[in-house]
Amino acid sequence: MLPYTSIQEAESALGRSLTTVETFWFDYSVNKSDYFLFCHNILFLFLIFSIVPLYYLFLEFFFKNSIWPYKIQPKVNLSLSDCFSCYKSVMRMFILVVGPLQLVSYPSVKMIGIRTSLPLPSIWEIVAQLTVYFMVEDYGNYWIHRFLHCKWGYEKIHKVHHEYTAPIGFAAPYAHWAEILILGIPSFVGPAIVPGHMITFWLWIALRQIEAIETHSGYDLPWSPTKYIPFYGGSDYHDYHHYVGGLSQSNFASVFTYCDYIYGTDKGYRYQKKVLQQLREGLKSDGDQNGVPLNISSENLKVD
Repeated sequence: MLPYTSIQEAESALGRSLTTVETFWFDYSVNKSDYFLFCHNILFLFLIFSIVPLYYLFLEFFFKNSIWPYKIQPKVNLSLSDCFSCYKSVMRMFILVVGPLQLVSYPSVKMIGIRTSLPLPSIWEIVAQLTVYFMVEDYGNYWIHRFLHCKWGYEKIHKVHHEYTAPIGFAAPYAHWAEILILGIPSFVGPAIVPGHMITFWLWIALRQIEAIETHSGYDLPWSPTKYIPFYGGSDYHDYHHYVGGLSQSNFASVFTYCDYIYGTDKGYRYQKKVLQQLREGLKSDGDQNGVPLNISSENLKVD
């Protein structure tokens, strides 16, 4: 809850006029507790899990012919019923695990110094903090993910997530309850190291989940803005991990690819890409000579 009772009092404390966004924040949060504001995460996660995957379903069912070239595993097609069955499973886990976890984790958020007060952070401050959050979470997630692919971790926990060998957007948070709890740890480390404003924390939770949904969408869409992010893995990169599956030691990265490159866990993926490119060039050369159109899929060329 803000320590001011009026905009004039807030402006006097800051020594300047409030910006338009700060005025909106004041009007919205002045009489709301910090705990109530933190619990907005539950609503945001519910909306993200429910709405964002619909974008890919919409493209698949209404523009199937147009986006078919961008489908990573074109031989696998789940029905609408299958997709919503996955959604129901995710929502069950949301109600039983994710929601309660958010409700009880507030004391730790308060302890590390996530604030709701004025002034609001600048755009550059938000971008810098989000960059740290993504980098820290990505590194921690990499090693936890590798652990979950050892024999015990996979058989006891992680195999639930790999039930979808051709992932879909709704399957991004589809996992064993223990995996949800474990992977929540690196998501919290970044904000603990560089605590920021509650708005930044909301954005972090929202963007990380949207990224996970895109990564599991099953489509490598060329117009995605994430194509311009350096070292970003994306859907094609993570889809390879699901396709190989099992006790695979390939492509553990959740967001970026630098850990896989440094520790050599992307060799199978890079080899597959190299072979695929050679096949395309060879077929293109034959097609130019014989007048045969080039049409090749990478689905059967993936190796561990």
